Amino acid sequence: MYQLEYPWLLVLLALPIVVWWALPAYAEPSASVRLPFFSEVADAAGLAPSPGAIVLRRHWLQWLVAPLAWALLVVALARPQYVEPPINKVQPSRDLLLALDLSQSMETRDFKRPDGVAQTRVAAVQGVVRDFVARRTGDRIGLIVFGDAPFPLAPFTMDHALVQALIDESLPGMAGPRTAMGDAIGLGIKMFDDSQAPQKVLIMLTDGNDTASKMPPARAAEIARDRKVVVHTVGIGDPNAGGEDKVDLDALRNVAATTGGTFHFGTGQAELAQIYATLDRITPHDQKTLSWRPRRELFMWPLGGAVAAILLYQLAMALLGQAQRRRRERAASATPDAGAATTAEVPP
Repeated sequence: MYQLEYPWLLVLLALPIVVWWALPAYAEPSASVRLPFFSEVADAAGLAPSPGAIVLRRHWLQWLVAPLAWALLVVALARPQYVEPPINKVQPSRDLLLALDLSQSMETRDFKRPDGVAQTRVAAVQGVVRDFVARRTGDRIGLIVFGDAPFPLAPFTMDHALVQALIDESLPGMAGPRTAMGDAIGLGIKMFDDSQAPQKVLIMLTDGNDTASKMPPARAAEIARDRKVVVHTVGIGDPNAGGEDKVDLDALRNVAATTGGTFHFGTGQAELAQIYATLDRITPHDQKTLSWRPRRELFMWPLGGAVAAILLYQLAMALLGQAQRRRRERAASATPDAGAATTAEVPP
């Protein structure tokens, strides 16, 4: 669609009419005949001189071009624009960070598939988390793996296929045999520092207890709370095991409660899938749709039209003046001189 940015400027179209009606005509006094003894001549003739006036006639081109040029100038001042169809852009309003435990215990084969076949914990986690990522189409997703220390595998990105590929390629023990849960939360907080999303969510999955962190999970949870980071915790494995293989459910509950998140525990792939389905519901898709309509400026066209009309008028008047001079010259050369004598040859 076409529009004028400043349509109120169209009132200037009537400005020349208002000026012509309100102001007197321009007058310039000039002597038409210069005689040093004009007064004596007038007295001798018995005449009283009176002022006169010459009103210049406007050419029809002036009546046409002047209003046209003024109208085009006013339209250019009103800033005509072409408004293109709207362009919509979806902007995610949540950054979602996944922290996966890849300690050596994740290789334990004690997770049951829906068909009853036992599989490793890491295989069950990979399948469930991959499907979870596929459902989060409106979020930026990042990925952390942790063992002896946490490592960022993917920054926050909308390239979910990359995150899924990195999840599939993760192997138990690649980050070390132990569990650094508190440090993993600390790394997640650091990754959220550059995030501008209004919602920051960390989902942490682990099957052990913290044995390698420099920062205790409880302290890391307090910092996350202060930074407005919500941590949902998921525990898997055997809470009755001993040593490194024992999942610390109390620590996971405390982290979730401190940050305003939720705690979940699963012992099989079906339960784990249900947990991530629950997390998908309590963190619904939330995104903003930005819309704008590009505008193309068109003021140069009426402005160029006004300039072109004035230039064409000047050219036309020059050509007309030249044609009139040529006609006068031809008329003068065709008329005989009245003062010249005519001679005729008379025969003897």
